[in-house]
Amino acid sequence: MTSTAPAPLDTGWPPPPFLAPAPPVVDADGVRHFDGLTYARTPGYRPRLLDVHVPAAEGAMGAVVWIHGGGWLEGDRRYPPPTVPVELLHGAVLGAGLALVCVDYRHSLEAPFPAQLHDVKAAIRYVRRHAGLFGIDPERIGAWGESAGGHLAALAGLVRADTDGAALEGQDGVPDEDSGVRAVVDWYGVSEIEPLLTQPTLPPVPGGPPYPDPLATLLGGEEEGRRERARVASPVTYAGAAPAPPFLLVHGREDRVVPFSQSEVLAQALARAGTEVTVRAVEGADHIFLGSAEVPAVVAESVDFLRRHLTA
Repeated sequence: MTSTAPAPLDTGWPPPPFLAPAPPVVDADGVRHFDGLTYARTPGYRPRLLDVHVPAAEGAMGAVVWIHGGGWLEGDRRYPPPTVPVELLHGAVLGAGLALVCVDYRHSLEAPFPAQLHDVKAAIRYVRRHAGLFGIDPERIGAWGESAGGHLAALAGLVRADTDGAALEGQDGVPDEDSGVRAVVDWYGVSEIEPLLTQPTLPPVPGGPPYPDPLATLLGGEEEGRRERARVASPVTYAGAAPAPPFLLVHGREDRVVPFSQSEVLAQALARAGTEVTVRAVEGADHIFLGSAEVPAVVAESVDFLRRHLTA
C-alpha cells in the first residue's frame, strides 16, 4: 500500500532524492495533468522527470506507466514513436478510465545499464508513494513500452528485488515502496541480447556523424565481459525466476531492427514458466509498425489488455 509519510522538501543539504508533486493543471474535460515531476535525483545526473495524466473519475483508478523508445540513446517521455500520434495514445488510455504516467530515464551515454531499469523502478515507486494524491490505486499499476521502452517494461515486470537483488532494483528516488507491476505490454522490445551482439548495427546515416551502437552503448564497459552483461540485461534471464504478471507482446513481423523472433523467445520462456502471455504479430510491419495500417487497432488492443488487468 502507499506510504503516508510526507515527501522530502527541496531544502537543506544534501538535496532530497525526489520532490513532492506540484499541484496539477486541470483541463476543460476535467483531466488533471501533473507535469514535470522530479521522481529521482542523483548527484552528477539531470533530474529524472515524469508526467501524470488522470482522467476525471470517482475513486482510485489503475495506471499505465509509458516508457519511450529510442535505442536507449534518445527519446522523450512526451512523444510516442512517429507512427503513433500522441493524441491517439493518450486518448486511448484516458478514455479507458486509466491514468497515464510518462517517464524519462537516463540514456545509455549518460549511464549504462542498469541505470535505465533503476529509473523505471524509481518512477513506479514514486507513483505508489503519491498514489493517493494522484487518485491512483497503488495495487493496479501496469507497464507499457516500445522498443527500448518495451525492453524496460518487460524487465520491470520480471525483475524483483526479493529474487534479483538491489543491484537491479536500484536505490534512486523513493526507497521504500514496491516496484512491481500488474501487467506488461511490450512493443517490439529486445528480450535476449546476446544473439544480437554479432548482428549488424543500424545502417549509417548518409553524410551524418556515426551513430553509437545501441547495444554496446547500453551494456557499456570493455568487450570482455559483454556477454555476461548482455545476459543480465535480458528479460528472458528472469522469466520463471518469480511469479510474473500477464504479458502482451506486440511485434511487426517484418521488423528489421529488432527481429520478430525476439518476442517469440520471450513468449516461449514465459509460457514454460506458466506466465500468461499473448503474442500479437503485426503482419507486414517493420520497426515502430512502419508500413502497417493497423496502428489504431494495435493501440486499442493494448489498452484493452491493460484495462482488463488493471480494473478492480
